[in-house]
Amino acid sequence: MAVSGQRKHPGDPAPDWRLPATNGKTYELAEVTGRKGTVIAFICNHCPYVKAVVGRMVSDAEALMRSGVGFAAICSNDAETYPDDSFQNMKRFAEDHGFCFPYLHDEDQSVAKAYDAACTPEFFGFDADRNLVYQGRLDEGRTGPLDEGARRELLEAMTAVAEGLPIPFEPLPAMGCSIKWKAT
Repeated sequence: MAVSGQRKHPGDPAPDWRLPATNGKTYELAEVTGRKGTVIAFICNHCPYVKAVVGRMVSDAEALMRSGVGFAAICSNDAETYPDDSFQNMKRFAEDHGFCFPYLHDEDQSVAKAYDAACTPEFFGFDADRNLVYQGRLDEGRTGPLDEGARRELLEAMTAVAEGLPIPFEPLPAMGCSIKWKAT
């Protein structure tokens, strides 16, 4: 289990990128940016933490996208060492879970490094100007169901951003499987 490592600072600009997606297209950050904000999620296919939250993530992404917040997910894991995270398996994972957003492949891991991503799932929320306002977890769920009445942290935070309000709480670090880095 890993916890978000080095934290970016509020106001840091979103690192730019251009990555292939499971839907056959290639996207740049500008193409997934919403008019009121953007979420970039670092996930993978095999992580039990991702598997436990994927349904809520898709639901929250749909809600955020309706409110003008763009959403994209990125898999940066080394697929040679972790074949469950191959691009072909990413396609199946996105289809199986009804992704309504691009699922992108960061084969050289440069994007994960630029974002200082440490684990899966880890979420980076940006305002309309693409400045960091949220880095952390989806919610308090780990590998089981979310407790009734639990705060939907990413959804609440980015909904506030979309409405031009401050985030009503301090984001908590993400916790999950470490990103599987390639041997250097």
